[in-house]
Amino acid sequence: MQLLFAGFRILIGLLPVFAFLLTLILLDSFKLVKLRMVAGLIAAGGLAAVASLFINRQLGIAFELDLPTLTRYVAPVIEEILKSAVIVYLIARNRVAFLVDAAIIGFAVGAGFAAVENVHYFVALANDSVALWIVRGFGTALMHGSVSAMMAIISKQLVDTRGGPHPWVFLPGLALATILHSGFNHFFVAPNVTTVLILVVLPFFFVTVFHFSESRTREWLGTGFDTDSELLEMISAGRASDGRIGGYLEELRERFPPPTVVDMVCLLRLRLELSIRAKGILLARQAGFEVPPDPDMEGRFAELHFLEDSIGRTGLLAMSPLFHFSDRDLWQYHMIGKR
Repeated sequence: MQLLFAGFRILIGLLPVFAFLLTLILLDSFKLVKLRMVAGLIAAGGLAAVASLFINRQLGIAFELDLPTLTRYVAPVIEEILKSAVIVYLIARNRVAFLVDAAIIGFAVGAGFAAVENVHYFVALANDSVALWIVRGFGTALMHGSVSAMMAIISKQLVDTRGGPHPWVFLPGLALATILHSGFNHFFVAPNVTTVLILVVLPFFFVTVFHFSESRTREWLGTGFDTDSELLEMISAGRASDGRIGGYLEELRERFPPPTVVDMVCLLRLRLELSIRAKGILLARQAGFEVPPDPDMEGRFAELHFLEDSIGRTGLLAMSPLFHFSDRDLWQYHMIGKR
C-alpha cells in the first residue's frame, strides 16, 4: 500500500506536465516537431536540471546563501539560462520554423527539467503530503514548461522580425522567463492559488499563440505558394528576362562571369522547386494527407550545396533580393524529408 501511495505521488508530480506537452503536440496541425526530437528535448531538459541542482548547491555553499535568497534570486537565473541554451541552439540553427514549434520545443525542455527536479525532490524530501505534489505537479512543473515555452516564442518572433538570430534577440525572452520564475518562487500568493492561476491562464495563452501562428502560416502558405509558382513558371518558360527579375539578372550578368550567372539561375530554380514542394506537403498535412518522402531529396540538397559553394558568398549576397522567401522554406522540407 505504501509503495502504491508513493507511485501515486510521483504520478501527480509528473503526469500534468507531460499531458500538457502531449496536448500541445496534438494541437499542432503540421506536426513539424517530431516525437524523436521531443524525446531528445525532454532528455536535454533533464540534463539541465541535473546541472542546475549541482551549480545551485555549489553557489549556495561558496557564497553562504540562505535558502530564500538561493531559490528566489540565484536558482531562477541559473535554471533559465541552462534551459534556454537548448532553445537558443535550435533557433540559431534554423531548426524551428514557426511559433507553434517554438512553443512545443520550449515546453518539452521545461517538462524534462521539471520531471528530473520533481523526482529529485521526491527522494530528498520524502514528504507524504499529496497537496505538496499537486502543487509541484500542476504548479511548479507547468511553470517550468510554460516559462521555457514563452522564452522560445519570444525569441523566435524576434528572430523572424529583427533580421536573424543575433545574440541580443534571445535576451528579452530569457529575462521574462527568469522574472516569472523568480516571482513564482517568491510565493506572493499561496501556492495553491498560484497553481489554479497557472491552470486557468496557460490554456488561454497557448491557444492564442497557436491560433496566431497557424493563421500566419496559412497566409504565408497561400501567398508564397502562388508567388513561387509564378516565378518558377516564368523561369521554366524562358521568360526570366521579363520584368523586375529580368532586370536584376541582367545586372548580375554584368558583374559576374557567365558560368556563375548560369549557376545563379539554377540555384534560384532549385530553391523555388524546394519551396513549392515544402508548401505543398504542409498544405497536404493540414488537409490530413501524408506525403511520402522524396527519394531524390538527398541529391537535391547536394546540388543545392554545390551551387552555393560554386557561386560563393559574394554571389549569394548579390542574389539575396531574388530570394523573397526565407530559410524556413528549405528547413520545412528538409525536416519533412528526414521523417
